[in-house]
Amino acid sequence: PQGYGPPARPSYSAPSGPVVPILKDDRQGPDQAGNYNFNFETGDGISRQEQGAPHGPAGAVAAQGGWSFTFPDGSPGVFKFVADGAGYRVESPLLPTPHPLPPHAIAQIEFARQQEAAGPRPTYGAPARPGYN
Repeated sequence: PQGYGPPARPSYSAPSGPVVPILKDDRQGPDQAGNYNFNFETGDGISRQEQGAPHGPAGAVAAQGGWSFTFPDGSPGVFKFVADGAGYRVESPLLPTPHPLPPHAIAQIEFARQQEAAGPRPTYGAPARPGYN
């Protein structure tokens, strides 16, 4: 009969797939000031690079870099990023982008901006009764 018990222990003695060589592995830092950079590339076409340095009064690290690889169909995947006080931003032609707004939606947004810039609008209707929300 099939019983329940702990899973078999994994074997770490033999690779589970092909061994991919590391072609480049350059690393520097972090130094005394907190600056660092690294760049590596593997034999299957994966590359990753990043540079970072402290910025601002709190010394938070701002970084930039990217990574690339090749999809199974041979097409490239390329990504760049910036991480700083404004957040984490990634750029790539592979990332989805929203459809452009239609002209009538842009006109409605502009109308709302103009209304807000004109100041408060009067409220109409019966006054609120005390004790009711």
